[in-house]
Amino acid sequence: MEFFTTHPSPVGRLTLGSDGQYLIGLWIEGQKYFGSTLGGAVSEKGDLPVFMAAKEWLERYFAGERPRPDTLPLCLKGSIFQQRVWKLLCEIPYGEVTTYGMLASKVAEQMKRHSMSGQAVGGAVGRNPLSIIIPCHRVVGSDGSLTGYAGGINTKVSLLKLEGADLTNLYVPKKK
Repeated sequence: MEFFTTHPSPVGRLTLGSDGQYLIGLWIEGQKYFGSTLGGAVSEKGDLPVFMAAKEWLERYFAGERPRPDTLPLCLKGSIFQQRVWKLLCEIPYGEVTTYGMLASKVAEQMKRHSMSGQAVGGAVGRNPLSIIIPCHRVVGSDGSLTGYAGGINTKVSLLKLEGADLTNLYVPKKK
């Protein structure tokens, strides 16, 4: 049995998922891959200790504090490659950004490869099941473009502004 609850936030309603012990998902309403780690029978149960801890974490984050992802009981459901990328996301400092290319270089180095596709890394970043907590919003295009956020570009910009990131050289690409 898996469980969910919702929580209001400055970027919209958030849905949290749990297996009863661990947090397995956090999605922004309307996000791509919404609910992707929830399986069969899912029941609403907002009073689980893991949900209470996650809600407290989120309140602290939106208040401008810098809670770390490793302070929550997380269970990341994904391939070994995806988990490798998600672990690297947790290493991006609060209020800073990195590029898909930089992440690809780090993954290639860890895997003892000469190179790694930025698109493959982007796919893993996009499937991050714990938005905000695993900070995929801190990844931008190599040219400074604010692309690739499953929760929407406006949400990505809001989160980066909240963190005090320097947005001077970043831009939202024009739609084609």
